[in-house]
Formats: sequence, structure tokens, C-alpha cells
Amino acid sequence: MSVTGIIFSNVHDSNIPELTRLRTTASVPYGCRYRFIDFTLSNMVNSGVTSVGIITQENYQSLTDHIGTGKDWDLASRAGGVKLIPPNFTAFAQNSRQSTAPTRLESLKSATVYISRRKEELVVLSDCDVICNVDLGDMIEFHKKTGADITLATKKTVLSAEQAAKNIIIRSDKDARVNDLLVYPKDLTGEHDISLNIMVMGRQRLLDIITDASAHGYTSFNSDVILRNLHSLKIMSYSYEGYFACVGSLSEYFACSMQLLDPDVRKALFGIKNRPVYTKIRNSPPTRYTAGSFVSNSLLADGCVISGTVENSIIFRGVTVRSGAVVRNSIVMQDSVIGAGASLNCAVLDKNVVIKDNVVLSGHESLPFYVPKNSIV
Repeated sequence: MSVTGIIFSNVHDSNIPELTRLRTTASVPYGCRYRFIDFTLSNMVNSGVTSVGIITQENYQSLTDHIGTGKDWDLASRAGGVKLIPPNFTAFAQNSRQSTAPTRLESLKSATVYISRRKEELVVLSDCDVICNVDLGDMIEFHKKTGADITLATKKTVLSAEQAAKNIIIRSDKDARVNDLLVYPKDLTGEHDISLNIMVMGRQRLLDIITDASAHGYTSFNSDVILRNLHSLKIMSYSYEGYFACVGSLSEYFACSMQLLDPDVRKALFGIKNRPVYTKIRNSPPTRYTAGSFVSNSLLADGCVISGTVENSIIFRGVTVRSGAVVRNSIVMQDSVIGAGASLNCAVLDKNVVIKDNVVLSGHESLPFYVPKNSIV
């Protein structure tokens, strides 16, 4: 069966407002050279999904620049390829524009025309901040083999009460058929299957769901579609066993990024044969380490100039760390400059930040010190 992909770029913008003030969640930088959407796009391309629509709402200039023609994901194609689906606003709808990111179901309503014009039989729907390397081809085969109407990707995870309140809990029988759904439950702990916000269904089934939701004023895919149809539709749970991270706050972004310093995590995410993670190529010279520099347990992208000390940190492309500067337990994004004698600890610096000489910034892993894009401190 032919398959098309739909990616939601703005659904979780409110989770990390610091990083999404000027960009979509999809284009949040991650892991030295990637964006969140790179993992979702790569999962689709590696599984043979060569037609992808990305639903946008606002602040998508950065996403447009990053995706370009889609050639870096081998999606620069007239037949299929990658398409950004802009919000469906008209000149007469100025006062009805939403001030918050739309839900998945509301986003799908605005993409109805795009979906109806596709010819593929199946659709893979995914959030953009699902950081994992999943074999969607296997999930699609599971969907077809079981004769499911909808297949949900799940991951067995040990949850605290705080974590459970941020997740959709999926409960299934011994045959993997979903029989209950808990939406952001309170006071729930222990090991449970959580939704990865990846699902497979027929394209016509999706159009029917959108039409029904529009007629009844439904807004939530989980509460208004999945829960209401647990018995009338065959909804299956596909269990994913690999590495998974989903960012729900700045502190979680910091924690997930720091996990990349673990070689086992990097191998689980980037070291899977025939499933590489693609991103936009930037031709930069190798990183240069000057005399007197010191780097320990860190990830550094290309194009940097390191003259100071970098420990337990993630450094993006084009960063300059000047002599005497110390960067510890921090994330420094693209083209930022750390002045001579400056000190950073548990900090997150957005793109194009300048830290002047001898400035000291320190946060905590539970509350990292964040410096917005283009700031001078």
C-alpha cells in the first residue's frame, strides 16, 4: 500500500515557550546540528514514505529555511516530496485567529484539501517533537496484518505522577487491541504504555474522521475520536522498544540534550543500520582547537573555534569560545560567542548570542539559565 505522511509542527509550542517564541516546535535546534523535525522526517523517509505534508500555524519562517526543497531528506520531488501546509486564514478571518497552537484535530481540519488531493491509501500522522528512531515500515506492516482501523505507537515507560500528567496512557488487551485511554491522568505512577503521538490509518478513514469532527465541533483527537470509537473501530497498539524522548519543558529539553553525551544513547538514536538521521547540510570547516584549549565529554559540531574550556556540553555549529572562557554542563547554539574569561554552567544559549568578557551565568539542571536568540549579555 502507498503511504503519505502528515507532521504537526505547532501542536506543542506552548510546552517550551522560551524556544518557540520565534520558531515552531518542529525547528527547535537539538543535538549540535539537528532540528526536532529531522527525526520525524528521517523516520518517514527511511520507511519509504516519500510524500510528506507539514501542517504549520505560525512562526514557520525558520522551518521553511530549514526544510528548503527537501533535498537533504531526498524529498525534492514533483510527485510527492515535502510540502508545508500553511494556516487556512482568509482576509475575513482576522478576528478568529487562534492565539494558541491548534490541536491535532483542528490542524487536520485546515489540511483537509491537501489530504483529499493525495492518492495514497494510508496516512502516518506524527508530532514533530518525537525524538526516536522508529521503523515505521514495521509499524505499517503491523497495521495491515492486524486489519486495524487505527494503529497507535506506544512505549512502555516507568512514570512519575508528574510525567503521567503530561502523557496519554494506552491500555491494551493481550492481542494489542486498545481497550482504554487515559488522557493526562493525575496521581498515576508506575510502568505504563504511553502514546508516542504516532499513528497509522487509512486516508479515507482520516477524511471521514475530520468531516465528523467538523460536524460535531470536536477538537481533541484523543478524547473526541479515539475514546469515542474504542468499541466501534479496531484500534491497535504497536509497541516500540527503542530510545524515545519527548520534550515538555525547558528543563526536559536540557535533560534530553544532556543524555546525548551518553554513547549508548547516541548509538540507540544515530547508530541504527540503514536508518540514518538526516538534516540540512551546512558546508563549514572543521572545528579548530587552539593551543591551551581543553574539551572533555562534550559534543561539538563543525565550524567552531575553541580557545577555552568546554566540559559536559553540547556546542552547535559556528560557536566561538574565547581564551579563558569556561563552558560547563551547557548548551550553546549556532554562531554564538563566549567572551574571554566568561563562565557558563547549566545554561542554554539560543542562536547568535554574545556573552561578553568575564560574564558569569549559572543555572541548575532543573532550571537552566536561558538566554534568548540574538541577545548580548
